[in-house]
Amino acid sequence: MLTTQTLVSPHVPKNEFERLVELSNYDLDYSSLEGHFKDLTKLAAKIAGTEISLINLIDSFTQWSVAGYGFPAVQMDREETVCQYTILGDSPFEVRDLSDDVRFKEKTFVKEEPKLRYYWGIPLATPNGHNLGALCVLDKKMKTISPEKVEMLRIIGDEIVSRLSLLRDMDELKKSMSTIREDHKRVAHDIRGPIGGIIGLAQILQDQGDDNNLEEVLEFIHLIKKSGKSLLEMADDVLSQNFHSRNRPKLNKKLEYNLFTLKEKIYDLYAVQAKQKEVALSVHLKSQNGDIPFPKNKLLQILGNLISNAIKFTPKYGNVEMHLSLAEKEDGNWLIVSVRDNGLGISQERIQEILSGKTNSSQGTKGEKGYGFGLPLVKHLVDTYHGKIKIKSELGLYSLFLVRLPVGR
Repeated sequence: MLTTQTLVSPHVPKNEFERLVELSNYDLDYSSLEGHFKDLTKLAAKIAGTEISLINLIDSFTQWSVAGYGFPAVQMDREETVCQYTILGDSPFEVRDLSDDVRFKEKTFVKEEPKLRYYWGIPLATPNGHNLGALCVLDKKMKTISPEKVEMLRIIGDEIVSRLSLLRDMDELKKSMSTIREDHKRVAHDIRGPIGGIIGLAQILQDQGDDNNLEEVLEFIHLIKKSGKSLLEMADDVLSQNFHSRNRPKLNKKLEYNLFTLKEKIYDLYAVQAKQKEVALSVHLKSQNGDIPFPKNKLLQILGNLISNAIKFTPKYGNVEMHLSLAEKEDGNWLIVSVRDNGLGISQERIQEILSGKTNSSQGTKGEKGYGFGLPLVKHLVDTYHGKIKIKSELGLYSLFLVRLPVGR
């Protein structure tokens, strides 16, 4: 059974491990979400009257800006962000002047371009009460957001979570379509519900916009309606497709990887972190069986946490190497992964804590505070998929993580 210990850092939600597990259950590819949420960031900025709006999801190590308006979608070390404070509670978090706040005044985005001053964020809470991240609006000047606009931003935050749930449900629908028969209509109804709600809300805002004195928002309302209708069409398309072929399918990039595409995805997502830390990241694979597709089930969550952890605890000019291979066995195909770094190393006591699911706080190579949940989350996910994990390490020399995951036939 996995257990968690209380962390020293005050910037961690009390339910952090459960929060990370729920985020992993969405099985998100953070690099592919912008098209689904771009309209909402634009709307949020126009409602708030700010230059910038971002949708940020926060995992064990990283804040992923999955969509943005007025600022490019980027990734940041979680410990450098403002949104790490937003996800601590249930209410909006506001900083009137970032340059006058001891927590943020030395941050690069405050001291250097874009020289941000104002921040307002609201947690993206799931029905289970876990904050996946935050919707935030920012500006170079101090702002005031009225209670009416706060409520509208809350609605947008709820819509973001609804869309994340919809995307997850549609992926699950595609995976199981070969066996679904009588449940088609029920699934379609479930998909249509949240979309219909936001379209209805857009219509109400459009009808009553003058009374709310939000004329500047009206021209952007059609963006939500257009996006919602697009998702409806997508749902209809999913239900109309034939997923019953017994032959080996062509690679479905939304649901599957092969060794080549997984290698490309790892570079796309984590090369930036390595470059920022000035650590060399390399991914090697055995080309044998390289084109065989396998489910993407939480692979990015498992491998991403391993890589982020390795980068964090490897000194400048160090190396992080990942090796990938696919083995065909009598009991099915197995994805075999190794991640090795030449960083700080892990004590045997800490290894046992990780393998038993315990967590505690630790220091990175730059003195940054570790949250302690990334590796236990990997262990949890590997166990969930009936895989295997081994850890070898020598303090001050290296750490090596070996993972084997069943990935079907």
